[in-house]
Amino acid sequence: MDVIKVIGIGLIALIIIVIVRQYKPEFTLYVSLLAGASILLLVMDKLSEIINLLTSLSNKTALNNEFLKLLIKITGIAFLTEFAVSICKDTGETAIANKVDMGGKVIIVAMSIPIISSLLETIIDVLP
Repeated sequence: MDVIKVIGIGLIALIIIVIVRQYKPEFTLYVSLLAGASILLLVMDKLSEIINLLTSLSNKTALNNEFLKLLIKITGIAFLTEFAVSICKDTGETAIANKVDMGGKVIIVAMSIPIISSLLETIIDVLP
């Protein structure tokens, strides 16, 4: 079970961070980054399975493949932004974390414009 591996990596990293923080607090960031990267690598197979499923479903329907690509990119940006925000907060840099969070949201909204405009055009076409 992958969830047990993810939880295990998280708990082991937490224990290591608690121990290392007493002696060398500057190394806790590296342990946190290593744990995050390990978890990300562990779930990459699942992410590729999800992307393949969405792609095959999109090919069977009349959905625009460009919209699916945009949605996958937006989801990736959201995950990466959250990861960066968490690391910033772990190091005590909440101000930078807030800026990264805001930047990620602005990028997501900017990338969503084609989907939003297409949705609005469809609504306008349906309305009398």
